[in-house]
Amino acid sequence: MTKRVEYWVKIPFGPIHPGLEEPEKFILTLDGERIVSVDVKLGYNLRGIQWIAMRRNYVQVMYLAERICGICSFSHNHTYVRAVEEMAGIEVPERAEYIRVIIGELERIHSHLLNLGVVGHDIGYDTVLHLTWLAREKVMDVLEAITGNRVNYSMMTIGGVRRDIEEKHKRLLLEMIKYYQEVLPQIEDVFLHDSTIEARLRNSAVVPRKLAIEMGAVGPTGRGSGIREDARWSEKLGVYPDLGIKPVMPEDVTGERARGDTYDRMAVRIGELWQSLELIEHALDQMPEGKIKAFPKDNVLVAKLKILGDGEGIGRYEAPRGELVHYVKGKKGRDGPVRWKMREPTFPNLFTIARGLEGNQLADVVVAIASIDPCLSCTDRVAVIKDGKKLILTEKDLLRLSIKKTKEINPEVKGDPTPAGVGCSRGVLL
Repeated sequence: MTKRVEYWVKIPFGPIHPGLEEPEKFILTLDGERIVSVDVKLGYNLRGIQWIAMRRNYVQVMYLAERICGICSFSHNHTYVRAVEEMAGIEVPERAEYIRVIIGELERIHSHLLNLGVVGHDIGYDTVLHLTWLAREKVMDVLEAITGNRVNYSMMTIGGVRRDIEEKHKRLLLEMIKYYQEVLPQIEDVFLHDSTIEARLRNSAVVPRKLAIEMGAVGPTGRGSGIREDARWSEKLGVYPDLGIKPVMPEDVTGERARGDTYDRMAVRIGELWQSLELIEHALDQMPEGKIKAFPKDNVLVAKLKILGDGEGIGRYEAPRGELVHYVKGKKGRDGPVRWKMREPTFPNLFTIARGLEGNQLADVVVAIASIDPCLSCTDRVAVIKDGKKLILTEKDLLRLSIKKTKEINPEVKGDPTPAGVGCSRGVLL
């Protein structure tokens, strides 16, 4: 018998590629058309937001937070604000918590419809793109009517929300719910029962539950692999428990046990569209009267935080892509954070899908990456250039340099300003 000789070749995929929505690079090792391994390269979209924040007060940082990502602008702002509220011990009015739920779920609908369309486009099924993005216009119109903007809503403030849900907004929301109750069955039928989509997505980029846990997969990526986890549910976040929140699993939508493939990740998003409509409806029914923020003016808030902001806080929220974590450290007498770090869902999900692609075909790459709905504006934190030569920094190097720069900006900081556990496991909050 003649021994088979394998010819492996490495090819770059990205950072600029027509199948990628944002700059990210993957080094694919191929045996013919079969993927042997995927090496993820990040750092093409660093904007230095954390660095800028150390020169801003707590209110100004809110505007940075919501510009980390256009699609998850409310999620980032919400999580940052929760971290500051925990640090300062600020109690949020109950009505404000219900309004936060409504805006957060509107953003989830917006994000999931966008991603469903992108996946349809990436498999060459542009009818699906036009169907979902037409439906997406309705939720963006509602967001604009409530907040004044289709993205970057500036709805959050530390201690509550900036704008109330008025009677005219309730009518728009109920009209939107009725619209989606008529439109979503068609979108669901296409994604779950169309033979073209099922053939393309079933058994593609499978991430078994064990691998998803090992890699720290979150959001629809983790739930698509059978991990029953949702920060809104597990953290009993705000008033979500009163609204009947629970993780949406593939079996809730398809009736079949999770396989961890691209099809299941899309099924979770379909299920969450229905759940978000239900949560908004319940929030409108149960929302009490009362104040919408703890502090009447921003200058009063900043002055209070100079007194209360002595300690640290961690905010968690289930963004559309998965669990989002923000860490804030403050110091009494300062009007802004000494340290601000975040861990976005795309970070673990990118490395998860890279492992899931092993053994798949080259043609699966674009769709598999799209199935985690990656956001590189969220993910990129470090870029190093030194005399045009390659420089490799370890996790300890990154943490050491981060601490050094923090002390340069804030000389009063003593010791290690990073809490125990932060900066471990693949640079969680670096």
